[in-house]
Amino acid sequence: MATRLSFVACAHPGCLLLLIGVISIYLPEAHTRAVDFWCNVQVRQKMLERIDSKAGGGCSDVLPSPVQLPCVGINVAEWRNKTLQQKHAEVLEALQLFQHGVQHVRNQTSLKCLERLERSITDHVNIVSNVLVQNDDLTYPHQPAEMCPNKTSPSEVVTAYKRLLNGKLNRLAMDLKHTVCKAK
Repeated sequence: MATRLSFVACAHPGCLLLLIGVISIYLPEAHTRAVDFWCNVQVRQKMLERIDSKAGGGCSDVLPSPVQLPCVGINVAEWRNKTLQQKHAEVLEALQLFQHGVQHVRNQTSLKCLERLERSITDHVNIVSNVLVQNDDLTYPHQPAEMCPNKTSPSEVVTAYKRLLNGKLNRLAMDLKHTVCKAK
């Protein structure tokens, strides 16, 4: 019997290669080394490109319940005056609000169409959560993320998420580059 099983397993080596290829395409982006995410703009850009209009694809034009979103706009002058810790906390909180909002909609319904977006958000939350930000020993009042109107359109949710990544997350990455990347 062992001979027969090994024959079956080896009968189609092309199938094994195809299976490996398919699995590697769908591995979460979080397997990217975190230092590569912070130090290489191309890695961040590749993750962003995977969040296309299909991230909420398969959903109807209107979700069955609204997604509560953080405001994702950035005031550059205010951003410059924030400490690294404040910037980190702001980005992390915004990502977590996206995560909770999308999970809330998915938990209320049997929709599977937001899985890809939820996976991307979770990957970004993990990357941002695990970066070490130097503490300057000063305490700052915690300001919760500003909430923007709820959205019921999957494309509007994806657009807002991409704006967060292109704006605040990219600026945080530029600010962290000098500390995170010198250890690389």
